[in-house]
Amino acid sequence: MTEPVPVARLLRPRSIAIVGASPEPTSIGGGVLGNLEAFGYAGAIHLVSRSKSEIRGRPCLPSIDDLPDGVDVVVLIVPQAAVDEAIAACVRRRAGSVIVYSSGFAEAGEDGRAAQENLAATCRAAGLPLMGPNCMGHTNYVDGIPLTFEPVEPRAAGPGPRVAVLAQSGATAANIRFSLHARGIGVSHVVATCNEAVVTTEDVLAHLIEDGDVAAVAVYVEQLRDPPRFLAVAARARDLAKPIVMLHPGHSTAARDAAQSHTGALAGDHAAMRTVVRDAGVALVDTIDELFDVTAVLARFPVPPPGRAAVVTNSGAIRGLAFDGFDRLGLPLATPTADTLAALRALLPPYVPVDNPLDIGTTGFATPSIFGTSLAAMLADPGVGTVLLAHAGGSPKQQVIKADAILPVAATAGKPVLLNIVGDDFPLDHVFMARVRASGIPFFRSTDRAMRAMAAVASYSDALSAAAARVPVPPVALPLPVRGTVPEHRAKAMLADLGLRVPRGILACDEEAAVRAAADLDGPVVLKAQAADLPHKSDAGGVLVGLAGEAAVRAGWRRLVANVAAARPGLALDGVLVEAMGPPGLEMVVGARRDPQWGPVILVGLGGVWIEALGDVVLLPAHATKAEVVARLAGLKAARLLGAFRGAPARDVAAVAAVAVRLGALIRGTPDLLEVDVNPLVVHAAGEGATALDALFVTAA
Repeated sequence: MTEPVPVARLLRPRSIAIVGASPEPTSIGGGVLGNLEAFGYAGAIHLVSRSKSEIRGRPCLPSIDDLPDGVDVVVLIVPQAAVDEAIAACVRRRAGSVIVYSSGFAEAGEDGRAAQENLAATCRAAGLPLMGPNCMGHTNYVDGIPLTFEPVEPRAAGPGPRVAVLAQSGATAANIRFSLHARGIGVSHVVATCNEAVVTTEDVLAHLIEDGDVAAVAVYVEQLRDPPRFLAVAARARDLAKPIVMLHPGHSTAARDAAQSHTGALAGDHAAMRTVVRDAGVALVDTIDELFDVTAVLARFPVPPPGRAAVVTNSGAIRGLAFDGFDRLGLPLATPTADTLAALRALLPPYVPVDNPLDIGTTGFATPSIFGTSLAAMLADPGVGTVLLAHAGGSPKQQVIKADAILPVAATAGKPVLLNIVGDDFPLDHVFMARVRASGIPFFRSTDRAMRAMAAVASYSDALSAAAARVPVPPVALPLPVRGTVPEHRAKAMLADLGLRVPRGILACDEEAAVRAAADLDGPVVLKAQAADLPHKSDAGGVLVGLAGEAAVRAGWRRLVANVAAARPGLALDGVLVEAMGPPGLEMVVGARRDPQWGPVILVGLGGVWIEALGDVVLLPAHATKAEVVARLAGLKAARLLGAFRGAPARDVAAVAAVAVRLGALIRGTPDLLEVDVNPLVVHAAGEGATALDALFVTAA
């Protein structure tokens, strides 16, 4: 992990210098000063200007060297070419931190990147925290300190929790802030770290989660520069029950291009990041809308309870759409208990079907209290984790009646309640909206967005529960026989040492040895060419199956050797692995990969040739338990094949999970092991186990 950069003086300064101050309100320097004055900043403000002796009645100094010693933050509004000289002056004046708005650094190409690296080296050597460059600064709403040129307005804290906004994009930071303000959610800080030459997301996040005014953090990042430190901060946030809601777009193909195994190709760096970060208890989202929406939910319910979804609506159409929507999102609907059904039947006319989703129909016209009492009944069900109220708004009077019934129940709920009034942007009554905003209930105009938010919150809740309950198996260390790619015959010996089932096999170095091996194995055999430089044998015609009898084995030997010689001229084989044909079953893949940044993950999915055609796999953290693997297997597109299907027996899912857990233990305990691929792992009928028909190990060179 990198050394943390202190940011307390940067985010909560008692003195500020603006270098490049200007009297023009529309200028950058004028914008910063105007924001500070609008917020009533009570600390010392020092202005530096070469052309002005005073601005707005404040005296100006001619240079940075004329500043008092130890100003907490120096805001540099100077051209890119002048930044180095200004930083050197800040070092001489022992400034506490600097903010650089100037662009033209790493975002502008190689020359700019080199300039930024030199700038960072100077600041690090001097112990000077630098925010930026190419940034919009930050706003501390708690203490009234806006160090940004973007026009911002002071805002009262409000009664609810406060959310901090942290983004590597100034525009995105502003958009998240707009969303939170529009929902009536208090904002503690808005920080745009941008190029992160010195101060990084990890530095600011570590500070924010320790701040008593921060209840949750909404994060937008395009690169996490110190994954181990980020995970440590995420663990601390989890301990403090402060949700981190994160959007991390983009992915790199570099890791996949370099991978030698299917597991390495499918568990690329972005996929590994998502797996590890979600497991660490970060609420990872896929879109900017989800970042807005999930933050709104978790700000109020930082530790959402486990459970399934429930829906109460006054529209049969929405009830039907909810079935489809939650099925598409993979979030199961709760099955109401007998007590819940009885409670709902007591509230509704006998002709109204009682189920989940619940359509109360027109009952609300005659009995407005049903909007609240039906919610209370759903919340009382132990299998319900989140409730969506998706209603047509009706007239202004009807909207207020709904609020009268719903908000008192939602205010005391220990589970997330999401209120959705359908109708897109059709205006709602101002009294209704004021009461909804004041209540803090997460409010939506889109049913789809509300359902997506519920799915993300449920995933977050599941991750918290899994982390609390998990008892991983201890790591396992095995000696590595070679460096680089381990040939199959040696890899299978390692699997056998790990306790996994492999076919009986003998390595033959010539044709006669292959004939003897086949006779010893007594039945149809498989011939497989063996060489470290031949990880994918089938591509070179290096695998022949179903050979029975001496003549077939001899002919097979010669054909295999000729195939490999034609496909890979000059390749020297270790020999040919002669294996007994195994019993049939469902072909799956189980593997593990050590991501250079995020560490080890395991992969399970449909194997054989289907892995490349369909990519139907799931990734899990390498410390996942058997129960977690079994649960994730149910999410495969081909999950039906694991049960009894078209005359085939149900498969030994527990055996697949056991293999995955053992490989996870192996890669956690063997630091130089980079990739493991067991493909195919043939899964037999329930209770009969699984057999590794092929294996590829890749170790550090």
